[in-house]
Amino acid sequence: MSEPQPDDSESESSESSESSETSPTGFAALGLRDELVTTTNALGYEEPTPIQRLAIPEMLTGQDILGQAATGTGKTAAFALPILNGIEPNAPAIPTALVVVPTRELAVQVSEAIFKYGVEQRIQVVPIYGGQPIHRQLQALRRGVHVVVATPGRAIDHIRRGSLALDAIRTVVLDEADEMLDMGFTEDIETILETTPKDRQTVLFSATMPRRIMKIAEKYQRNPKQITVGAAESAADKALIRQTAYVVTRHHKSNALGRILDMEGPSSAIVFCRTRGEVDELTATMNGRGYRAEALHGGMDQQQRDRVMSRLREGTAELLVATDVAARGLDIDTLTHVVNYDVPSSPESYVHRIGRVGRAGREGVAITLAEPKQRRLLNNIERLTKQTFDIQKVPTIGDLREKQITVTVEAIREAMMGDDLEDYNSVLFGLASEGSERTIALAAIKLFHQGRGATADEVEIPDASERMLRDDRPGKGKGKGKGNYDGDRGGKPGAGKGGKGGKQVGNVGPGTSLIFVGLGRKSGVRPGDLVGCIANETGLTGRDIGPIRITENYSVVGVPEASADTVINAIGATMIRGKKARARRYVD
Repeated sequence: MSEPQPDDSESESSESSESSETSPTGFAALGLRDELVTTTNALGYEEPTPIQRLAIPEMLTGQDILGQAATGTGKTAAFALPILNGIEPNAPAIPTALVVVPTRELAVQVSEAIFKYGVEQRIQVVPIYGGQPIHRQLQALRRGVHVVVATPGRAIDHIRRGSLALDAIRTVVLDEADEMLDMGFTEDIETILETTPKDRQTVLFSATMPRRIMKIAEKYQRNPKQITVGAAESAADKALIRQTAYVVTRHHKSNALGRILDMEGPSSAIVFCRTRGEVDELTATMNGRGYRAEALHGGMDQQQRDRVMSRLREGTAELLVATDVAARGLDIDTLTHVVNYDVPSSPESYVHRIGRVGRAGREGVAITLAEPKQRRLLNNIERLTKQTFDIQKVPTIGDLREKQITVTVEAIREAMMGDDLEDYNSVLFGLASEGSERTIALAAIKLFHQGRGATADEVEIPDASERMLRDDRPGKGKGKGKGNYDGDRGGKPGAGKGGKGGKQVGNVGPGTSLIFVGLGRKSGVRPGDLVGCIANETGLTGRDIGPIRITENYSVVGVPEASADTVINAIGATMIRGKKARARRYVD
């Protein structure tokens, strides 16, 4: 008698149940090698983020990627893990992947992440960037590396020296591509892409997708897979960011910022300034007000910058005052507030900045200090973000004192709940003959209130928002000012009257100063060198700089009038194409 056979439906159900129990989940489901899955588990990564879930399987097939994702969405792992997946454990240390990033901070950050992910495979990775002795980088490259993370200028330096071998490069990643183009690195990026093997995989990540990014993609990518992450998430994140603007005259700005932060009480904040001089000055002012503030700008060496970031991450500093360029690529989980000490001239920069708060369901605050004449810049941002600024009045002296009293009351109320009050009974007993308990309590409260840094502001800050509204009336100020943030000052070098080599330098409008730089084509200077130097050292963006004319022996570049002296000092204190440059105001 034959044994009864299991019913087909039961068999299928059993197999299906078994399959669901054993099917891989998390990072294992993306097709990554075991070593990488082990590492991600050890690092506490349970589930891939949306950008990782979409990008990793595509990259594993060798597909070019054009990805739009903001900082903080996990895109470093999205490109790093597939790169590492293609490197065998203990493989010969030759460069197979090149990651290009806009700043040295981001180069270090990405390099550290790749090293962490590749620890099981013994991956060798090196960051190469300006500001670090090149001989150290040369030694690391000679010893052998699998992955190179580089800023554009330093990558070009090593390619020209022959110290960065590109023959075996299989993947090139452009991270924060819009930032690199804003900083004037278009030429360098194109040179890098043209020097690497034609059959490489090209991966481009950017927080925004302006036309100039699409042009790079069209020219250098092969049928890229477009991935956009977080349209819905971004809308939710925006809703979690309270965006406020205060209209203040320049003279009152630092006092206004101090008062606003006193009212807000941030646990960790970043304040963006235009220039390194402004950063140093504001840092001193905020420290004098009782904040633990740290400065970050292009005039600091890497050791100083590392110390600043350690203090911020450890919580021994609560306020980071930085230029836009110096802070690019920084990812600080603890931030609650972002402050624009000036309205960014580029709306995209504003989006980048405020994207540092309001993540992962946490609430955040974005504060902008605008001068009355900057209504148009606020309008540009509102058009891009499709949100309207909440224009607030700077807190009054009365508002500040009321807030300070409230904070003191809360702190004392909490102390009254403590179980160690009797330890201080001897102090009360020692003062009993000096006055009543009420007098003693008031004196103690006064000392506590003053000791916690409550500032005794005595001068009211005038409200300038009405002045902004007056200046913004139809017909007011026609034909004046610089025009929109993306006006024609940054046109082609030598454009405008006079053409190349002529006496005129582009369409120089009111508020623009021309700077003479004593290096030209003979020294190998290109527009990107000038824009990169000025942007890195002053905090101006690529949109603020131009027009540019380069002759055989010198160059002329346009910058905002208010930043002219800062730019002259910055150029004089740094190197362009490895040479010292003289800078002064241009006289025709």
